[in-house]
Amino acid sequence: MTVKQLNKKLNLKQKDFDEIKKAVEQAENKTSGEIALAVTAESDSYAEWELIAAGITALALFLCVFPMSAQIYAWLDLHFWQIEPWYLCLFYAGLSSVAVVVLYFLYNIPFIDALVIPAGVKSKAVTNRALRYFAESGVYCTDNHSGILIFVSWFEKQVRIVADRHISEKVSEDLWNIIADEIAENMGKGSAKDAFISAVEKCGQLLAENFPSESEKKNQLKDGLVILEN
Repeated sequence: MTVKQLNKKLNLKQKDFDEIKKAVEQAENKTSGEIALAVTAESDSYAEWELIAAGITALALFLCVFPMSAQIYAWLDLHFWQIEPWYLCLFYAGLSSVAVVVLYFLYNIPFIDALVIPAGVKSKAVTNRALRYFAESGVYCTDNHSGILIFVSWFEKQVRIVADRHISEKVSEDLWNIIADEIAENMGKGSAKDAFISAVEKCGQLLAENFPSESEKKNQLKDGLVILEN
């Protein structure tokens, strides 16, 4: 999924991006903390799981067709002169190979793909991608180590809020998880803009309570929503 396709699913216009950015700016004005926002189409390619699923399904197909060897051999005998036993082996090999390729592309269709990949695998992939962007974006190295990342992964329909160490010392992770669940719920209702703005306001309130604004605070992170490339 491209950035353009993801943005279409999010249904965000430029004015929506501007409103989200403004919400971040307003929240950060009340705290010395920093808030970063990011969304990605998916947190992993999951190619190995799609290939495994294709292989297992192709094997099941082979086991279903194998008892029909006599009929297949007779059909081959109608189309080829001087049929040899190895023709049947070649037929099965070709059928299995084609099945794996076709099924692999079939399992890349999002709604089917979501059923194939284990829930635990998706959860771990989202966590790892969120932590990776936490490092890549510099949220981990703000001056007071008081930055948080609100990370949304569209395909998995999961949200992570990653807080730097000084925030974790003062704010329970359960509170971040509650906000993350609210984001996922609001995203499910089809309002990405409201989901992000509401989350920013609530995160900003928690930060303001524990990390009051400083007189000479500098903005260290990008304020708006970032749509990540796959």
